[in-house]
Amino acid sequence: MIAQLRGQIVRKSVNEAVVDVGGVGYKVQIPLSTFYKLGADGDVVVLLIHTHVREDALSLFGFLTEHEQLLFERLISVSGVGPKLAVNILSGIDAGELMEALRSSDVARLTRVPGVGKKTAERLVLELRDKLPALVAATEAPRPTPGSSKEDLLSALANLGYSRPEAEKCVDRALREDPEAPFEDLLRRTLAILSGR
Repeated sequence: MIAQLRGQIVRKSVNEAVVDVGGVGYKVQIPLSTFYKLGADGDVVVLLIHTHVREDALSLFGFLTEHEQLLFERLISVSGVGPKLAVNILSGIDAGELMEALRSSDVARLTRVPGVGKKTAERLVLELRDKLPALVAATEAPRPTPGSSKEDLLSALANLGYSRPEAEKCVDRALREDPEAPFEDLLRRTLAILSGR
């Protein structure tokens, strides 16, 4: 089962991206929130993956955050909600707003998401409202340490063909400028430093 992909974006559209990992292009369906934060074609990306297997298909669903992946997996556990509808829900409502709508049993807000009727919205509230505390706790994991970010960045740059000494100087500079930045931002900043911008 595929759990994560790290590679270059070959192309992206509002509902899917193709990620090149070692010469193999993986087509990954994504919510809008992930699409907006992906970066440009050619950028390196790390996607958390949910692999969905059916008799006739193997589909990959990708997310930039663990929070969105957990929400997606909770959504597809609800009777009548498949992976495509779950991606549609995450595209139509912000993750925080979705959790608030579930917590407050706001069926009207949920039905404003395309593809979600009243019965589906009521089922979502009924089945997920009590699972929210566990979901919130699971998404409040500690951030990775700067050391692990540095190694991840160096590994990504090595895969892009940069020498370790050259990459290390630029990674250190990017980490000094903003040590709390997410991996994708640090990688973009490091690549900008490497290219002299």
